[in-house]
Amino acid sequence: MSRLRFVRTGSGLVGLSLVLGVVLVALLGPFFAPHSPSAPVGIPLTGPADGQPLGTDVLGRDALSRVLWGGRSVIGLAGLATVLAYLAGGTIGLVAGYARDWKDGLLMRGVDVVISLPALLFILVLIAGAGTSTTALVIAVAAVQAPLIARVVRTATLEQSVRGFVEAAVARGEPTRAILFREILPNVLGPVMADAGLRLTYSIILVASVNFFSLGLQPPAADWALMISENRDGFSLNPWAIVAPAALIALLTIGLNLVGDAIARSLGRSVPAGAA
Repeated sequence: MSRLRFVRTGSGLVGLSLVLGVVLVALLGPFFAPHSPSAPVGIPLTGPADGQPLGTDVLGRDALSRVLWGGRSVIGLAGLATVLAYLAGGTIGLVAGYARDWKDGLLMRGVDVVISLPALLFILVLIAGAGTSTTALVIAVAAVQAPLIARVVRTATLEQSVRGFVEAAVARGEPTRAILFREILPNVLGPVMADAGLRLTYSIILVASVNFFSLGLQPPAADWALMISENRDGFSLNPWAIVAPAALIALLTIGLNLVGDAIARSLGRSVPAGAA
């Protein structure tokens, strides 16, 4: 498939390998965890030992087991938030870009208002109002991402809406919904794919940041960002309880950035300026 030719590039292959490696750790890790992620197994904040390659955390739980369990929440919540953001932002962008009338102005002014707000502050305010929960976290992250996606999709839709095949569909009397989702949407997937890696990376960072402040997932849940937060005061005693989850988050975001950049280059595009 032509859209998979990004894998042939060095950065694309490295990025995809990093992403797949971290995702496999997140998905399969719990099956290989030597201990329960919530049960104490030794003295708190001890270094690596037999049966505990990464030592113990602040409560004496096995750090390796918590690392192996902690990726599903980060990737799952960020992935769900990104999907919701694309559903909302993509719809807004399609409608605004095709309409080119008062609906475009109204929708995009609302988009500009949300974009002008600091993302993390906006999320924290939403969570403070809705209450601390994973549902509120996912919706808040999606709400921050949707306007950025709407901009990308609107720009691509504006380019496609003046093409001959769209004008022909209008002349045939095709309904607006059919024109948007059958004629225009397939032709804007290129820019969307180029932007997807950046959006998912941003979602991971936002989810991890909120979990770090214990405003998303709550202890004793196993989560990479929560592990960093819980063990930061004991870094000098057992740094591995922090280094391991931090490294996995870093590798995942680096891999996604490399993949997104490789996709953009393979499509002859650059990552949209101001997309983040």
